Amino acid sequence: MARAGLTADRLTQAAADLADEVGFENVTVSALARHFGVKDASLYSHIRNAQDLRVRLAVLALAEFADRVAESIAGRSGKDALVAFASAYRTYAQERPGRYSAMQIALDPDTAADSALKHAEMTRAVLRGYELWEPELTDAARLLHSTLHGFVSLERSGAFHSHPRGVEASWLRALDALDSVLRAWPH
Repeated sequence: MARAGLTADRLTQAAADLADEVGFENVTVSALARHFGVKDASLYSHIRNAQDLRVRLAVLALAEFADRVAESIAGRSGKDALVAFASAYRTYAQERPGRYSAMQIALDPDTAADSALKHAEMTRAVLRGYELWEPELTDAARLLHSTLHGFVSLERSGAFHSHPRGVEASWLRALDALDSVLRAWPH
C-alpha cells in the first residue's frame, strides 16, 4: 500500500482497530507500519512517537465512548439512567476491548480536558437523578466508575466464567445494589 493518504487521523483509526484485534498493549508503530505496508519512519511525519499514538488512540476511544453513553442516557433519570449508563459502559468494553484499555491510560489534564469534562458531566447527570450534590457527588461518581470498571475488567479476564451463576444475573444484581446505595446515600 502506498504512503499516499496517511494522516494522523487515519493512523489513529487504524491503531484503534488494531488494538481491538490484538490488544492495546500490542499496538506499536512497527505493527501499524506493517498494516499499511510502509516503513516505521514513514509514520513519524504524522505522529511523534509511540506514546503520541497511544494518547491519540485514548482520546479517540474516550470520544467514541462519550458519544455512546450520551446517546444511551438521553431523556433518562434515576435507575433508568444508571442502567443505560452502565450498559453502554459494559457494551463498549466488550465490543471495543482495545479501545477500552486505551481509555484507562493517564492523560495530562490539557489532553484530557474535553473528554474528561464530557464524562464528568454525563456521570453527574446520572447521579443528580439521585439528588446527589458535592461533595457526595464526587464520592458517588468514584464508586460508580470503580464498580463498573472492576466488574468489566474481571469479566474480560474470564474471572467470572468458572462459577455456575450466570454473569448477566450478577451484573443485574450489581446494578440493583448500586441503585439502592445511591438512593440511600447519606447526605
